[in-house]
Amino acid sequence: MKGLADKPSYIIELLEGGVTLEDVIDGHIYEQALVEKSAFVVGDLGALMRQHAHWQSIMPELQPYYPVKCNSSPAVIQVLASLGLGFICTNKAEMNLVLEHGVPPENIILSGVCKQLAHIKYAAKNNIQHLVFENEAELSKISRQYPTAKLLLQLTTEAHMAETSIAFGSSLKSCRHLLEEAMELGVQVVGVTFHIPSSCQDLQEAYTHALSDARCVFDMGVDLGFNMNILDIGGGFTGSESQLKQVESAVRPLLDAYFPPLSGVQVLAQPGSFYVASAFSLAVNVIGKKLLSSHWDSLAQGENSQDTEFLYYMNEGVYGPFSPKLMGNSFAAPSVHKHVLCTEQTVYPSSLWGPSLDQLDQVVERCLLPELSVGDWLLFSSMGACGLEESTCLSGSPQLPIYYTVSTSDWYEMQEAGVALDSAMKNFSMVQYSA
Repeated sequence: MKGLADKPSYIIELLEGGVTLEDVIDGHIYEQALVEKSAFVVGDLGALMRQHAHWQSIMPELQPYYPVKCNSSPAVIQVLASLGLGFICTNKAEMNLVLEHGVPPENIILSGVCKQLAHIKYAAKNNIQHLVFENEAELSKISRQYPTAKLLLQLTTEAHMAETSIAFGSSLKSCRHLLEEAMELGVQVVGVTFHIPSSCQDLQEAYTHALSDARCVFDMGVDLGFNMNILDIGGGFTGSESQLKQVESAVRPLLDAYFPPLSGVQVLAQPGSFYVASAFSLAVNVIGKKLLSSHWDSLAQGENSQDTEFLYYMNEGVYGPFSPKLMGNSFAAPSVHKHVLCTEQTVYPSSLWGPSLDQLDQVVERCLLPELSVGDWLLFSSMGACGLEESTCLSGSPQLPIYYTVSTSDWYEMQEAGVALDSAMKNFSMVQYSA
């Protein structure tokens, strides 16, 4: 064991000798089989580094600012802070978290539609200067509590309105009034922020409108005497390299036209899911089973009846790590732990439910799976953006255990890239995991 601290808060398993992430999952499933069969999460910290390399190769001109609400795991914050990312925070707890991990205040933005006074005061006390506002009431509140703040004006976008049906952000028509009000209050406005959701079907049109509006607001601000120097194009990055390339092809010519490098404008983006989604996998246990058809005879004979359908209950649901389902997000079908696939190849229509017996607690409406037994394990990939640190607050159950891993090759690449994890990760210890 290689200790990085006397009393570590987290353990990182260093994978050596050909050990894979699947081997680690197998090991923890075996451990759980001997005890309570609780769900657990495995995080691959090397995936964060790989996603950062993808970002730098495709979007080098955009400074990534990570939205802490996407996944506030201290391990994630440690690694991304070591990689030099900025952070988007929405409250005092998130600001405190990133400050504790050595992030300089100038690399933090306090966002949020309506911020509590205590959060604004905390930002002022800790010299976190950049705050977001979108309306006159918020502007007035910030001017009273933090008059020296540097503000970013949140613009609404047609794509965002189409997704939420609520006009978050200020319309272009309202921007001049807000800028004039800021001038009267003596508050500095230094830039613009907007958001294009990942569900947007026409990225070219969405970014064309948004960046054109942003350019208009910059011109208004300059006319009023503001030093406009920050543009934040928001999030909406799914984690797919192909989707990132689509965004890049839509954004690059528009930035060259409206905000060229010689303009001196710092361009930011908020890749949250892009960094963390693929880094975490969730293992859940099947705790109940129902056969929804009456074809017992055909099933017993091993025949593939199209009328045979199974309903499975898992030990976690929408009141835990699958809570994004309540907000309209969907989850892909899980993979089945390999010992099941060795004994059964026929697949059947299946639905997956959480343990609450609530009609809302349906995680996957329909998928094809081999017949499972109570006690079998299902593996959900790309779970890193599901708020796993807070996911069990609705159910009142204990927080899911998270096991962090990193391969030796990823570990050395991190260090070669200048990420001094040995000194930065003061609350972690390293355990060698070998075959």
